[in-house]
Amino acid sequence: MTQHSLVHDFGIAVRQLRESRGWSQELLAEQSNLHRTYVGEVERGLVTPSLVTLHKLSGALGVGAAELLARAEQIAVLRSTQHLRLTAMAC
Repeated sequence: MTQHSLVHDFGIAVRQLRESRGWSQELLAEQSNLHRTYVGEVERGLVTPSLVTLHKLSGALGVGAAELLARAEQIAVLRSTQHLRLTAMAC
């Protein structure tokens, strides 16, 4: 897994958790004491969040930092599995 894909998958995990709570990016930003545009950049995988940001986001979302990272890894595994299936179908 590359750094870019990990950052992207982390953003997807944050977005999924936020949306499952019915929260806007603005509300998540407020709850995590981050700027709304920064939360959007995290969700789109445009920035590499620090450990402090990981802690703020996971705390606001009500999950542990390890759980948030594990969700990102699960997304990576699913994406990899889908890629393998598509590759096998193309052969």
